[in-house]
Amino acid sequence: MKRAYRPFGQLALIASLALSGACSILPQAEPVDIYRLPTAQSTAARSPGAAQPWSLRLTKPQASDVLNNARIAVIPQGDVISSYKDARWSDPAPVLLRDRLLEGFLADGRVQLLGTDDSNVQTDLELGGNLQAFQSEYQGKAVGVVIRLDARLVRGYDQKILASQRFEVRQPLNDTRVPAVVTGFGQAADALSRQVVEWTVKQGTRLAPTIRTR
Repeated sequence: MKRAYRPFGQLALIASLALSGACSILPQAEPVDIYRLPTAQSTAARSPGAAQPWSLRLTKPQASDVLNNARIAVIPQGDVISSYKDARWSDPAPVLLRDRLLEGFLADGRVQLLGTDDSNVQTDLELGGNLQAFQSEYQGKAVGVVIRLDARLVRGYDQKILASQRFEVRQPLNDTRVPAVVTGFGQAADALSRQVVEWTVKQGTRLAPTIRTR
């Protein structure tokens, strides 16, 4: 029995057509807009208070899986948690908030010895906590951004909790389109940052005699 052989060029052509056909049926990735957390329109003036002698390390707040990712969370009704389609943050929410707090301390100027949990430096105090909310919420026809942080100040050398405080900011929105919602997140984060910076400086000043690194 004779075997039939196809020329090599014909086999290559058939393989190429098969591959191109397979590629054409694969789903195309939807374009996604990547948003960074907007900064304040005006730069805050440095606080006239004296520079603090203690050092501070900012750590990413703990968060549930719903918030510890790059999706822009929204609660459209009741207890339903969803996210905006085709839109993402540039980093997970805990990272965005930590970096915004760092910007707040740098702008304030009173705490000059600063670090983050991206490095292994030891400091007198550590600021962290739990991020309980970082989303937009619908309540009837009203919509707004909600950021809620249970902040903790911890002594650096033994991790003892020295102070804690809940911070919550609600920023109303007049526009429900994603760019306007992102702007609202920036405004809410700036407001929360100012509150956290003021509280941290006050607590650090009070605790200064007991927090110096050993």
